[in-house]
Amino acid sequence: MFAENVLTPADLIWPLFIANGAEVEPISSLPGVSRWPLAQIADRAREAKAAGIPCLALFPNTPRDLRSDDGREALNPDNLMCRAIRTIKDAVPDIGLLTDVALDPYTSHGHDGLVDATGHVLNDPTKDVLVGQALVQAEAGSDIIAPSDMMDGRVGAIRNALEGGGHVDVQIMAYSAKYASAFYGPFRDAVDTRGLLKGDKKGYQMSPANAEEALREVALDLAEGADSVMVKPGLPYLDIVRLVKERFEVPVFAYQVSGEYAMIEHAVSAGAADRDAMVIETLMAFKRAGASGVLTYHALHAARLLAG
Repeated sequence: MFAENVLTPADLIWPLFIANGAEVEPISSLPGVSRWPLAQIADRAREAKAAGIPCLALFPNTPRDLRSDDGREALNPDNLMCRAIRTIKDAVPDIGLLTDVALDPYTSHGHDGLVDATGHVLNDPTKDVLVGQALVQAEAGSDIIAPSDMMDGRVGAIRNALEGGGHVDVQIMAYSAKYASAFYGPFRDAVDTRGLLKGDKKGYQMSPANAEEALREVALDLAEGADSVMVKPGLPYLDIVRLVKERFEVPVFAYQVSGEYAMIEHAVSAGAADRDAMVIETLMAFKRAGASGVLTYHALHAARLLAG
């Protein structure tokens, strides 16, 4: 009766990885998480809807032979991401789809943007490609474009392109405070970039030492037309979630990333934790910090727990 915060399945977004083949592909560093073939992805959407989860976040594992230095496969209207969008929307038209815009699943070097001969990521040329990527996803049926690349100016460019292309109802959830974190390792296994990445992403992702910079990044993205913003990773950055929510009073989402999920699962496997209790407690921490919702690989499990 006196609870200050309430957690429901409607607070959850379920990230799903898309496989190119016909088989389910378990991800060893993410116990219980798999890449799903197109033939089964609609079943996951039906499960989400039945559990009360309003939105799925999609990430493709692009075949290596389609990855290139310029990430051109991101612009293919029939790429793995776009086919997954259409497959889900045909089967479950009223589930929300949030789609990742960044080049790392499409580049042969594993970076989120284009690089020059020295390996330096090129902001403005990358921005142009991201605009095209966002448009093909919107045309396929995406509801929320989620640029995770951290290039400067890309939110405004994508917003202008969406408006000009007639996609006036497609939202933008900007990865505004995305830190150069040690918690992303299993995700890179899931999209097969760990072995491809040359160098690191500290040149365009944020330093874990900085908080005020996060507020500047959020302010820029909102000024450019973002409808909501994201803080990533999650639990190590709850202070950033709170700062952003209090400063801007806009929808703020947090991503409980792959390393966070893996720590819970390995603790459970070691007999050091109760999965159900830990999942609900960590998700409640996001709500208490001010998050409007949470992207979590535990979404389906959590939604079923909350439903009793």
